[in-house]
Amino acid sequence: MSEWSFTLRINQPLTPEQADVFDHCDAFADGSVSYILAPDDPHQYRHHPDPSKLRELSCDVEAPTLLDAIAQVARNLQLIPGLRAVGVRHDDTVTLDEAAQRCDRSRQSLVQLSRDQRGPAGFPEPESGAEGTEFYSWREIAKFLRSIGDTVPEPSRDLVIADQVLRLAHELEGVDVDPGTLRALGLPAT
Repeated sequence: MSEWSFTLRINQPLTPEQADVFDHCDAFADGSVSYILAPDDPHQYRHHPDPSKLRELSCDVEAPTLLDAIAQVARNLQLIPGLRAVGVRHDDTVTLDEAAQRCDRSRQSLVQLSRDQRGPAGFPEPESGAEGTEFYSWREIAKFLRSIGDTVPEPSRDLVIADQVLRLAHELEGVDVDPGTLRALGLPAT
């Protein structure tokens, strides 16, 4: 099994009660999914968390495919009352581990390229880094890999499919749609 990194968007920031359920839920006990919880009184603090980050879960999940990994977290999230997955974010900013998941190269191969072929027309320089982690532009890495003859796929179909399905499920939540209309749209009627 492979480990897949992605950011799952959720319908709302976690409340302290939901965070407590999350922290004690066996499905999340392995630490593969993390969240940011807003402080009770954010005005007491100099720096405020980015509101969009409060509606995201950082995921590093082992599964046969990326789509399976996303589905697993979305399903487990339903164990927390009031929370559900509403989409998947596909960032341009990646580590070399994440870049390796998006192409047919290993992390070690990308590390070697980043050492051997840096420069104006070579492997892109890191954009930023924190605590020893270097971040790169996926778009720039893909451009470089294509320039040396690699076939680099467009954004993962698994991410696109998962994002669209989760968005649709969120939009249909609580909406009364005729089963015949759903079938006519090519969707299963439940």
